[in-house]
Amino acid sequence: MAKRLLFIFMVFILGDIYFFQAFTTVFHTPFLHNAYWCIDLSLLIGVATLIFFQRQGKDIQRQAGDLITFFLIVFIPKLVALPILLTEDLLRMARGFPPRNIYLSEFVLICAALIVLVIAFGLTRGRHYYRVRKEILSFPDLPDAFDGFKITQISDIHSGSLSDVDGVRKGIALANAQNSDLLLFTGDLVNNKAAEMEAWISDFTLLKAPFGKFSVLGNHDYGDYTRWDNAELKASNLDRLKEIHQEMGFKLLLNESIKIQNKGASIALIGVENWGKGGFHQYGDLGKATSALPAESFKILMSHDPSHWDRVTLTHDQHVHLTLAGHTHGMQFGIELFGFKWSPIQYFYEQWAGLYQKQGKYLYVNRGFGYHGLKGRIGVWPEITVITLKKSVS
Repeated sequence: MAKRLLFIFMVFILGDIYFFQAFTTVFHTPFLHNAYWCIDLSLLIGVATLIFFQRQGKDIQRQAGDLITFFLIVFIPKLVALPILLTEDLLRMARGFPPRNIYLSEFVLICAALIVLVIAFGLTRGRHYYRVRKEILSFPDLPDAFDGFKITQISDIHSGSLSDVDGVRKGIALANAQNSDLLLFTGDLVNNKAAEMEAWISDFTLLKAPFGKFSVLGNHDYGDYTRWDNAELKASNLDRLKEIHQEMGFKLLLNESIKIQNKGASIALIGVENWGKGGFHQYGDLGKATSALPAESFKILMSHDPSHWDRVTLTHDQHVHLTLAGHTHGMQFGIELFGFKWSPIQYFYEQWAGLYQKQGKYLYVNRGFGYHGLKGRIGVWPEITVITLKKSVS
């Protein structure tokens, strides 16, 4: 982690130096030059201040989100400009380093301005720019009664970040419009406290599915990222969160499984508590959750963190056909165009968005319904997933 952060810092410095050269090629006013460096200085002061307050034990999540947003606005345009200006330098080197081409510098600044507009869209409209992503998955051992069975998955609501009632209701209506048989929520209902969800209970109660609504907990749901006066308050917060799941009509699965029955046949729906790599708590117990299931049963697992699939599910003695996860949000920032997919989160999670398959087992990682940290989404839009199960010929 430290090496990756150092790499990001070095790229930022390099991009800053090059972008300033393009800036001064176009703008010659000392006032603008000073303003350029004041923005950078403000960013560094913000980072230092947050580090100080974090060491003092203060809750800095809201301020950290603002700083992340500020960083992206400052950093991303420079990052895009960097390869263009580096290429120009290679050409300048061959010609004895003449002055920078003003037209190329203008082009770089125009590109930077366009990128800022894209970021502005992501921080406003992008928060609720919901995309429906559909997958059809075929299995030879799927019971005939479930051929064509539709599942809607949402994940990572993060109600503590939500503020636009109409935007949220648009996402809920879109989820209901899929007319799926089953609705599954894969964790992170809140940022920190159950109280964040109180105002949204009536809205999310409107989610409907004829075969039921089921959910699991995510890493944020345990209240681990905020300060509590005592352990009893933290425990009561989790108890209230569990009650809210019930009030919204969700059956919360805590290291357990249930049968979804249809026309005399059944599939197993499994839900484990959060289990994550890299310092995240590992409350999930897949062995306990599957202990009463026959080996031949068709199994769908809800597990918030996709690292659980690699580290536990793939090698588990019970064959889990499909795992549904969330957690990564696709970092709420990236590029997804024409089948190409990139986000910085891929350097931390091998499976971070969309469908994956190994050893005849599937994992789908939902990009999230809400947002946290970065107060919006840029390129990686909020998602409603629809998975249709099909019976394949063996």
